[in-house]
Amino acid sequence: MMTVSSACKDGSKVALDNGKYVRYTPEQVEALERLYHECPKPSSLRRQQLIRECPILSNIEPKQIKVWFQNRREKQRKEASRLQAVNRKLTAMNKLLMEENDRLQKQVSHLVYENSFFRQQTHNNATLATTDTNTSCESVVTSGQRNLTPQQHPPRDASPAGLLSIAEETLAEFLSKATGTAVEWVQMPGMKPGPDSIGIVAISHGCPGVAARACGLVGLEPARVAEILKDRLSWFRDCRTVDVLNVMSTGNGGTIELLYMQLYAPTTLAPGRDFWLLRYTSLLEDGSLVVCERSLNNTQNGPAMPPVQHFVRADMLASGYLIRPCEGGGSIIHIVDHMVLEPWSVPEVLRPLYESSMLLAQRTTMAALRHLRQISQEVSQPSVTGWGRRPAALRALSQRLSKGFNEAVNGFADDGWSMLESDGIDDVTLLVNSSPSKMMGVNLGYNNNGFPSVSSSLLCAKASMLLQNVPPAILLRFLREHRSEWADSSIDAYSAAAIKAGPCSLPGARPGGFGGQVILPLAHTIEHEEFMEVIKLENMGYYRDDMNIPGDVFLLQLCSGVDEHAVGTSAELVFAPIDASFSDDAPILPSGFRIIPLDSGTDAASPNRTLDLASALEVGTTANKAAGDNSGHSGSTKSVMTIAFQFAFEVHLQENIATMARQYVRSIIASVQRVSLALSPSRFGSHNAFHLPPGTPEAQTLARWICNSYRFYLGVELLKCEGSESILKSLWHHSDAVLCCSLKALPVFTFANQAGLDMLETTLVALQDITLEKIFDDNGKKTLCTEFPQIMQQGFMCIQGGICLSSMGRPVSYERAVAWKVLNEEESAHCICFMFINWSFV
Repeated sequence: MMTVSSACKDGSKVALDNGKYVRYTPEQVEALERLYHECPKPSSLRRQQLIRECPILSNIEPKQIKVWFQNRREKQRKEASRLQAVNRKLTAMNKLLMEENDRLQKQVSHLVYENSFFRQQTHNNATLATTDTNTSCESVVTSGQRNLTPQQHPPRDASPAGLLSIAEETLAEFLSKATGTAVEWVQMPGMKPGPDSIGIVAISHGCPGVAARACGLVGLEPARVAEILKDRLSWFRDCRTVDVLNVMSTGNGGTIELLYMQLYAPTTLAPGRDFWLLRYTSLLEDGSLVVCERSLNNTQNGPAMPPVQHFVRADMLASGYLIRPCEGGGSIIHIVDHMVLEPWSVPEVLRPLYESSMLLAQRTTMAALRHLRQISQEVSQPSVTGWGRRPAALRALSQRLSKGFNEAVNGFADDGWSMLESDGIDDVTLLVNSSPSKMMGVNLGYNNNGFPSVSSSLLCAKASMLLQNVPPAILLRFLREHRSEWADSSIDAYSAAAIKAGPCSLPGARPGGFGGQVILPLAHTIEHEEFMEVIKLENMGYYRDDMNIPGDVFLLQLCSGVDEHAVGTSAELVFAPIDASFSDDAPILPSGFRIIPLDSGTDAASPNRTLDLASALEVGTTANKAAGDNSGHSGSTKSVMTIAFQFAFEVHLQENIATMARQYVRSIIASVQRVSLALSPSRFGSHNAFHLPPGTPEAQTLARWICNSYRFYLGVELLKCEGSESILKSLWHHSDAVLCCSLKALPVFTFANQAGLDMLETTLVALQDITLEKIFDDNGKKTLCTEFPQIMQQGFMCIQGGICLSSMGRPVSYERAVAWKVLNEEESAHCICFMFINWSFV
């Protein structure tokens, strides 16, 4: 029997019994709940007795009562199951936090002991100095050599017995880092442990190299966790290759593997890193599974890995994964990454990238934990995963995008890349590849016309640039939302045509603007730190005269790091042209941007960055104060941006394509510099950074004019706040979208609160490029033209609900809207204000 029940707004219940709806009053529900607590599963006689004893239930049939009790028991069962799962998770998290507390107490005790030891040493040395100067000098030197020289591991014999000795030593060192005090761990800035967080994340303080540690819960069995983590290529985006060169079993049931691993360089300014590793997998007595690793750089008389061209050999100190079974299912996992990345081999400005434990935690340690949580959710809750019905296929696509971009940035010779001569200015590097099938991961065929299914060669134009005082998240978000600010639509059209069947000509300069951009969400991770989407570039048919492309161009896009609240996070925007009928094995040619912060401190962007931008509207002493406060918070932040764009082409067009690509990347660099200057928080108080229309008042004054005019024309208060200092803040955080536009012949927006910016999907920097008519559909434009004179004469107008458009072309519905004339101190019209009530994206 199919039974369904749901709650109504008035508190009553509706039950469905074989298609028949039964409405229960709140009093009846209260009576049934009381009876349920007395007897959750009444018999047929008991149900009839309940109806007789409770007159309020007299109009309900016994069969309907039976259905209600069935639904109630099912609801309680589901709730009990959910609470049990939550309880198991909280119990495991509590255990993890208690262990972390014990470790911290041991660390404190260790530091107290060291402190007293050094105090005693200082006292003894001072005493000896007054007795015998010569003896004391010798003692101090000897003591310093004994205590301050780091422990050096002697070279090891790499025979099977020697490798097992190294493996056991690696295991002990790893466990001392994962659960002991071998490394002084400090909580990573911005990370707060809790049942809904990714876990406990810490970075090292004062140890050689860079190190990060994470602890968390995942709903997967230990063996499955180990299998996933050992497959680095499936989750570690910076990993180019992992080759298992030898495997041997140990007497205790463990496994020793010899690995060679290569990591991509994150920028164009430094070589990649490679590792020669021993990996030891073993089972502890308590049932925990351990996978630990270390470099084999100091072994003798055994397998060795000679230096590889274009890579710098880095050193991995004892690292790995401790995986413990969790009561009730799942695993508690400890992850430790500890590396020496040889920062001496890179330009000094880039060394923070190789000396930052925070960056290691973000790109490696937390990436592993996030991937495990994603897989766990897909297994336990397949219906709610952000990766749709085919999560594995979508993840594979995201991997192909990321890998293709990394290959373009690094341009390894063994992948077929060779460098072209410079034009005398070394800002942009050009590489050419005559093996596109290897790069795009497909076997090239031929179409019906005899042409190759894709162009025969690839060209990559890449560059890196230093950015100052602009948070990576905000800059990348602007590049994503305002493609027309930096992209050339004719080159987008060419890129789409070049990967299709048949020849295409070079893109030329064409009059006309950017057709329009629509973002279609495709998938996202649990924490939304990464998402994939399809970008539809509309009205590109203008370029169809000599290109084999449809009217619209589609891009597959991968975006990460756009959360400005996250600390020290790198940001990436990678995209590739695709066909409308995109298949899993279709060629992908990624291009894009990567921005990595160079400051290792807590240089996160202010959570109120957009509000800070609103405060930049103020002039005089108030504006200077705002700029000073903000710059004091952010400091002089630096980041490095890497740009790489790939183009498919026919061999005979190489010279022309090279010229076009070099000019295009230089134009993008100029656009990024212009946008960065506008977004730079240290310039918010400067008139040179944010130009306002003549006569624009201070933000506080404008907010007061808006509220006073609303009260004057509509007779009610717009905001409920006291004191002029809180008006701007209240208006900024108002739930409805408030937007001001000029009184020019072609009205443009001059101000919006946070909800208004969210609705238009824009920023205050780009707001002034949006005209009023651009956000309305045809019906809205007609209404606006008809009613606009009424606003000027009557002072206000109420608009019925309808549809408007964001700056990115997404439809937005609103319940109703109000427009009113904003009067200044002289009671003359300053602008028109619109308020869209209860808006949402369609």
